Amino acid sequence: MVEQSELDTQWSLITDDAGLAHAAALLADATGPIGVDAERASGFTYGAEAYLVQVYRRGAGPFLFDPIEITSFAPLAAALDGEEWILHAASQDIPCLDELGLHPDRLFDTELAARLLGYDRVGLGAIVEQLLGIHLEKAHSAADWSQRPLPESWLEYAALDVALLPDLRDAIADDLDAQGKREYAVQEFEAVRTRPQKIKSPEPWRKLSGAHVLKTPRSLALARELWEARDALARERDIAPGRLIPDSSVVAAAAANPRSKGDLARIPNFKGRASRTEIDRWWKAILVGKTTGNLPGSKPRDPDAIPHHRGWGQRNPEAAERLVAARAAVEAEAERQGIPIENLLTPDHLRRLVWRPPADRSAESIALRLKELGAREWQLGIVAPILAAVFVDLR
Repeated sequence: MVEQSELDTQWSLITDDAGLAHAAALLADATGPIGVDAERASGFTYGAEAYLVQVYRRGAGPFLFDPIEITSFAPLAAALDGEEWILHAASQDIPCLDELGLHPDRLFDTELAARLLGYDRVGLGAIVEQLLGIHLEKAHSAADWSQRPLPESWLEYAALDVALLPDLRDAIADDLDAQGKREYAVQEFEAVRTRPQKIKSPEPWRKLSGAHVLKTPRSLALARELWEARDALARERDIAPGRLIPDSSVVAAAAANPRSKGDLARIPNFKGRASRTEIDRWWKAILVGKTTGNLPGSKPRDPDAIPHHRGWGQRNPEAAERLVAARAAVEAEAERQGIPIENLLTPDHLRRLVWRPPADRSAESIALRLKELGAREWQLGIVAPILAAVFVDLR
């Protein structure tokens, strides 16, 4: 076993446009797939932007790009155009890379591939240790990467993460070939690469954790005004909203409907670093919530929504029976394939199919419905015949 401290990684920190242009030229002249990673400050800052971008290609790098003083990543995007990018858990990093104008034309996701291969642990450190025999320290994975200057130990950690990706990719690719799952992976990678960005909710405050306890329009109005006041302050200070006051405090104050600023301050569950220092701000928001005529209605219903499956037994016993049988059959196939059931077929896709199955319930019709829901061709080829057989047995 090789320890991280035994590895000699020579990295370069790039902090300006001239440095980026030089690094981009070196990367363009190098060969092979390109390891890419990004570090955010999730839970610390308001947004989810990248505060460090790491790039490595055999023969060039690792380069650590500090986006704060770089005005354009266009030269880097041009240098990597058309090449395969290697990311670990790409769906986490692609959105913040997109904000910088960086998006892969081809993708290899080591974390997703590890899931398809049935590895017990799929974290980067675990599979690097398993396949490359290198023990990585993961002490800085949840650090506040927005701080400056970044400690050298953090930069060393970031450089190693990306420098090992090409070797890791090759080892995983060999395993995919050995298990006959290369095509599965190619389709999954492309689905992640081309997945559209989530549409922002017109009422983001409704995502407050625990808000289901608020039953009246007035309590919902209080929660909305508190959420908006917290969001404005968080944006102004560039801090994660939950670090000012957590969702539980917003919900507790809305549920209590305090009669005065003092009552608000005395609510036991109204906590957080800004719960008292910004008490005037929160009380002002509550007063708006108390007096506004713009009361929220019920949460808009999704026309495509289906009932929660736990209630199917009473609401639709036939669908409940289908779900039990279908899930058991898919689970058995997932175990045989050595793939987690959620990667063989997304649970939501299975539930939607079972709730409203096609009329003829043939394998072809089932495959068509699953494709409409977003399932990939390799998934259809495996599960559609299995589900068709299940539906026939239940008739």
